[in-house]
Amino acid sequence: MGRKLGFATAAMIAAAAGVYINNTNLLATHRDGKPVLLAHRGKAQRFDERELKNDTCTAARMLPATHDYLENTIRSMRASFEAGANLVELDVHPTTDGEFAVFHDWTLDCRTDGHGVTREQPMAKLKMLDIGYGYTADGGKTFPFRGKGIGMMPTLSDVFAAFPDRRLLINVKSRDANEGEKLAAVLNALPAERRRMIMVYGGDEPIEMVRRLIPDVRTISRGAIRSCLTRYIGYGWSGLVPAACRNAMVLVPINVAPWLWGWPDRFLNRMDDANSAVFVLGPYNGGEFSTGIDTPELFGRLPQGYSGGIWTNEIETIAEITGKTKD
Repeated sequence: MGRKLGFATAAMIAAAAGVYINNTNLLATHRDGKPVLLAHRGKAQRFDERELKNDTCTAARMLPATHDYLENTIRSMRASFEAGANLVELDVHPTTDGEFAVFHDWTLDCRTDGHGVTREQPMAKLKMLDIGYGYTADGGKTFPFRGKGIGMMPTLSDVFAAFPDRRLLINVKSRDANEGEKLAAVLNALPAERRRMIMVYGGDEPIEMVRRLIPDVRTISRGAIRSCLTRYIGYGWSGLVPAACRNAMVLVPINVAPWLWGWPDRFLNRMDDANSAVFVLGPYNGGEFSTGIDTPELFGRLPQGYSGGIWTNEIETIAEITGKTKD
């Protein structure tokens, strides 16, 4: 009996040692270099992020402005790249005349002087709107950008033309599979080398369509994020990478990261081998939103020498901390 227990104990110790060696970051190859910075919505006005819902009018809860850039515009994207961003995130909606409008909100009423659902408008009409119309930091007493955003809503084609060699992340705002098919047609018309510089994320249905029609474009959806992280936490100790984590953009809340086997370098290496790009977000505490890595305090929670991706709403602040040089 004692000998059997001894063998069992030795086997358990050997198995534990194997799991440790297979996952310890101490034995992982460290990737040198500075973090990859993603500017969410480009250089943008900030707003009170407390208790946000999908239909919250964020322009009406703008924080006092420190600059005059408006999100999802060519000007704000250019400023982000100049500040040190490696890629810029933008939001799209299909229009009734076959374009993709670059704009965040599902409706026009909050941020612009227009009305109605964004995707139910022709691009010609959207080009006439003032996208700075609804911004206020004092409850509607003043509107500092009113009249300054007329004609500034770009098309996705405008963005491609303005930044032909820049990395972009496209956010599909709907759950409509047809929208994914339309976007796939646009992206498939691009040269293969240009497509490799683009990633797409959003609702499960359109992203599944994009993933099927353009297999060389990295994607992620809300369901895929959950599947990727929970399955990796469940059996990533084995070295296996879940299918949802492959050829993907892997979004990792900073408070979830320590639970990932081999975090950070072994995890980053495994995702790189799976042709996936990792970006760390701010803490996820339930609900519909995670924040970005937007403050020195949050950046300080990253491992020393971290060289993966960082999702931020404060590109200038984080670029300065990481020592990224301007273009």
